[in-house]
Amino acid sequence: MTVVYIDLLFLLNLIANYLLLLAAGRMAGAVLARWRIGLGAAAGALYAALIFLPGLAWLAAWPCKLASGVLMALAAYGGERYLLRVTVLFFSASAALAGAVLGLELLGNASLTLEHGVFYTPIDVRLLLLSFVACYFVLSLFFRRVGRHGGELAQLKIVLGEKTVDMTALRDTGHTLTDPADNRPVVVAYCHALAGALPNWADPGNPVQSVERCHAIGSRQARLVPYRAVGVECGMLLALRSRQVTVDGRPLGRLLVALSPTPLDDGGGYQALIGGI
Repeated sequence: MTVVYIDLLFLLNLIANYLLLLAAGRMAGAVLARWRIGLGAAAGALYAALIFLPGLAWLAAWPCKLASGVLMALAAYGGERYLLRVTVLFFSASAALAGAVLGLELLGNASLTLEHGVFYTPIDVRLLLLSFVACYFVLSLFFRRVGRHGGELAQLKIVLGEKTVDMTALRDTGHTLTDPADNRPVVVAYCHALAGALPNWADPGNPVQSVERCHAIGSRQARLVPYRAVGVECGMLLALRSRQVTVDGRPLGRLLVALSPTPLDDGGGYQALIGGI
């Protein structure tokens, strides 16, 4: 008779589900919201634990397992335009992880028990946690190498003049815009999100004229920042020198804030882009 510890089962599945959802989102280039990924992971861990409760063995049927995986993806990435891609990648990563664990266990001559369609083995928890952490760092290194443009959301606070604006920003690994003067990173923000804090002379649709009007009143707050994008060989953005930029409570100093005249996200999930800062 195999004794299954529900608390251990829940913890192991929580960690594994979190890493699988995180990996699937990064591979798909989706926006990563950590709390939502944690919610999806917790839902999957709860499902795995419920299977072993008396009278709930029917939850181990494959339609229930399929529904559980879909609900996890919805909880973590519902509303994301890459939802279908994330879901397929999540199932693929789950199958790959299950095969890898099974292979390692068989190579190590460890005993495996199959209960209600769930493999359970008495592995040292510390070893498992260490393996999960190592797996996370390997995945992170891999995604930096392949240069995926996915990212996670961050809370951004911008101080312009006497006004402070809070917004949501996307940490985009593909965002490499820097200040030509000091090579510091530049924050790109949708101009309408900063509308209440912009000076009267600032017109993001006419960056050159805006800089001229700024200099005409003796201010050096504005400057032009060159950029390249798909279909734009060499464009110019109007950028303002902030009094302070804070990301997730961490002050980053007086960074330039470039004003985008068009929305940065079709779904409205974020209003600014930041790089690896």
